[in-house]
Order: sequence, then structure tokens, then C-alpha cells
Amino acid sequence: MSIINKTYSVFSGLLILFYAQPCHSGPSFNTDDPQPVQLNHWEYYLSSINTFKPGIWSGTCPHFEVNYGLISDVQVHLLLPLNYYYIPHHNIDFGYADTEFGVKYRFVQETNNSPQIGTFPILEIPTIKNDEFSDRSVQIFIPIWIQKSWNKFTTYGGIGYLINPGSNNKNSVFSGWEIQYDFSEFVTLGGELYYHSADSQDSKSVTAFNIGGSINASSITHFIFSAGHNLTNERFISAYVGLLFTI
Repeated sequence: MSIINKTYSVFSGLLILFYAQPCHSGPSFNTDDPQPVQLNHWEYYLSSINTFKPGIWSGTCPHFEVNYGLISDVQVHLLLPLNYYYIPHHNIDFGYADTEFGVKYRFVQETNNSPQIGTFPILEIPTIKNDEFSDRSVQIFIPIWIQKSWNKFTTYGGIGYLINPGSNNKNSVFSGWEIQYDFSEFVTLGGELYYHSADSQDSKSVTAFNIGGSINASSITHFIFSAGHNLTNERFISAYVGLLFTI
């Protein structure tokens, strides 16, 4: 491989770390909510997150996520990703990325006149030596999420701070807001608008949107999806598809 191609591959990998991280998301959106899984219940996700940029396709193929209602108002979270990136006319690489662990805690209950509020600290933990998909530094994301519902209409959002150590990295801020509507017991549709500041020395802040929702085949099986596009700075198209099993 030539020096130019090697440099291009390294640069592409750095871009993927910024745009294809599967963390900080409330499937199938980037914005999350404060509502934990019910006590002694489970959520299982088998999903794929994808980002398509000029010259680079990246994402997870697939990732596995599990959430469990440990105690009242508290859930534990684990995400195991198999990442990929593809450079057209060059190569495609697969590899295990960092293991994601988090705890969601709702500390304010929703009432008729006030929203529910919670937090969902998440750790990105280096698991194996893989320079293409991990910079070997523990990342910590600390958000505050708010949600309010009126019959079939729900809206939620908030803001979070990413502690992002490592060479060339910067701490950053994420904020987003989502709205959704239950058209029936089978179909929920919605959209989000979100912003995150640059998290490396050579990246830019991004404002973008997603639209998507869920199709509920049963009380257990759900198909979840979203697609979106940037509004500022770096050009990309994003897509999420997945199966959710609630038990």
C-alpha cells in the first residue's frame, strides 16, 4: 500500500470514530429519553447504525444491545458492537469496537403538569486492541433527559457532556430534541433535531436531523428505523435499522 493510501486509511479511521460511534443513542434516534425499562423486564436489540459520507461508509454490522430494569426507576445497559468501514475502490474492514455500559436513573416522575427527568451516564470501555475502531481511552457521556407525554403524543430531549480523553480528542457537547406520535398500536412515527460540537482537533460541529419510528408486530417484537441528513458542515446520510424484543 502506498503512503498516500495509508494516510487516507488512517484519516478515514479517525472520521469513523467521530461519525460512527454507536453510543449516546435512544434507538432509533440519537436523542434519548429518561424512561427506564420497567422493573425485572428486558429489552434486546439487534441493530445496524450506518453513516454514508462521500468516500466513506461506516457503522455497525451488527451491534447487540440489552437493557434490564434492575430496580424501580433504574436500568442497566450493555452494548456490544461489530464495526465496519468501507472505502469505495479501496477496502472494507470489520472489528470489535469499545464495549458500552451505562445506568439510566429517573429521579423525577412525570405528572399531568410536569415532565419526567433522568440521567443516563454511559462509559465507552476499550476492550481489545484495535486501533481502527478504538483509541484505547475510556469515554464518559453524562446527560440530562426530559420527557412529557399527552395521550398519543410524546416529546423528549436534553443535553449531555462527553469527556473524551485521547490524542487529538476534545470534550464535546450533544443536545437534541425528539417528537413522536402513536398513530395506532402498531405504528409510531417521529423525528429529531440534534447538535454536537467537535470532539477532535480536526473535526467540526454538526447539526442534523433524523425521521423514523417503530412498527410493532406484537407486544414483544418491534421493527425500529430512522434515516437522516446533516444540516451544517460535514456531509453525511445516516440510517438505523433494528429489531427490538421486549420481555
